[in-house]
Amino acid sequence: MTEKPTIGFVGLGAMGFGMATHLVKQGYKVKGYDIFPKSVERFKEAGGTPATSLRDSADGTPYYICMVASAPQVQEVLFNEETGILNTLPHGATFILCSTVPSSYAQSVEKELSARGRGDIFFIDSPVSGGAKRAADGTLSIMAGATDAALEKGKFLLQEMSDSSKLYLVPGGIGAGSNMKMVHQVLAGIHILGASEAMGFAARLGLDARAAADAIIQSDAWTWMHENRLPRMLEEDWNPGASALTIILKDVGIITSTARLHKFPVPLSSTAEQTYLTGLLYGWGPRDDSAMVRMYYPDPIAKVQTNKSPEEVAADLEKVVKLMTYTNICAAAEAIAFARFLKVDMNQFYDLVVNAAGGSKIFRTLGDIMIKGIPKGPAPEGTLSIDRVIEELSEIIQTGRDSYTPLNLATEALNLFLLAQRQGWGAEASTSVIRVWEN
Repeated sequence: MTEKPTIGFVGLGAMGFGMATHLVKQGYKVKGYDIFPKSVERFKEAGGTPATSLRDSADGTPYYICMVASAPQVQEVLFNEETGILNTLPHGATFILCSTVPSSYAQSVEKELSARGRGDIFFIDSPVSGGAKRAADGTLSIMAGATDAALEKGKFLLQEMSDSSKLYLVPGGIGAGSNMKMVHQVLAGIHILGASEAMGFAARLGLDARAAADAIIQSDAWTWMHENRLPRMLEEDWNPGASALTIILKDVGIITSTARLHKFPVPLSSTAEQTYLTGLLYGWGPRDDSAMVRMYYPDPIAKVQTNKSPEEVAADLEKVVKLMTYTNICAAAEAIAFARFLKVDMNQFYDLVVNAAGGSKIFRTLGDIMIKGIPKGPAPEGTLSIDRVIEELSEIIQTGRDSYTPLNLATEALNLFLLAQRQGWGAEASTSVIRVWEN
């Protein structure tokens, strides 16, 4: 049996630790490093090989995985003159960048490797999604862009860390993997805040939080992020694993900065970014992103007790569900329009989203329609028109105003539907809102 290669690994945070220890369990010798000594010690206790320095983690390792938090940290890992691993990596090593970074930065790494005489390194732009548990289970969604030669070299390792159906070899070379992750994060970033907005709105209306959550989960408003973040909102468990507010703020910042670079509008993502920044000003940066529910309702939502009649509760639950549903329609449209603009493989994109953290019932159903093409003409019978959405969403937002609830995402969604209406598409299906970006 062929001996498994030694792997260097940097970034033993919540997800990185899971990824590295999973590889150890698969029989690889993994030399792990992190700037926090306690993380390295924990990795040693889990069976990993502790590296004494960053360069030690790269010495003699034909494969190297980088799972640090940001592009500046990647730059330090590779190119710092005193500590960087650029000249420590063996000749012909494979460097797998799993950090979420802008595609433009990934492309700059490729150029800098060549300019510094390390064109021999097989570089894979390979961001991941799925959270700490899936990292530890080896079932991550991975989006890998690189040369054919690099993908051939590193594919076995990507397969070790991913579910076999969730490894996406993205066409387009370096930067394509990062773009695929970025347009997925359009949905993730909006849905995380959307969960807080909906649950905060429900609390302001005096609804039982679990009843509101059940109504959302069982409806077209369901998102993976809502169901995932809900327990932490109810328990006020805001000590993050891999979901600190600063992380989603960084990811949404990549979206908005890339959009500005391409002069492409991303109104919902921009609204989410500004709201997250407000949370940062309140000192919530290190907390779990589900703590953003406090932006909408400052007290524990699990303690809200309703004194409304069953009929009033049913009417208010319908408002919460519709608020989230209509926002999710615009979220799907924004992500699909941006993905198409960036020439992302749309079949891969759809499959990735429905199987990853950006998934929603709206994307699975209406997103598929948007990708395949919106037929012009009046909304089919039984389908919501843009005019109807505007009527209902306007009433919901007024209810929010009357209850002193800021509905940032829903208000931006209403603006998009109004733009579509002004273009003469009011009688068309709600999915026609995507044409705001494409006409």
